[in-house]
Amino acid sequence: MSQKTSTLGSMLALLRRLLARDERGATAIEYAMIAAGIGAAVATTVWSVGSTLKTNFYDRLASMF
Repeated sequence: MSQKTSTLGSMLALLRRLLARDERGATAIEYAMIAAGIGAAVATTVWSVGSTLKTNFYDRLASMF
């Protein structure tokens, strides 16, 4: 009888673990979305500043020669 009790207890423990809310995956996705947003903002800024620098420096330098 004790083996049935321990098996039942381990099955109930497994069921509790499966039904427990685990939000680690959701948190990882949220952090990934934040990182993607920051990356997009940095890329846009670098692209914009790079175009401005090209216009201001390289084109003026090229027009001198």
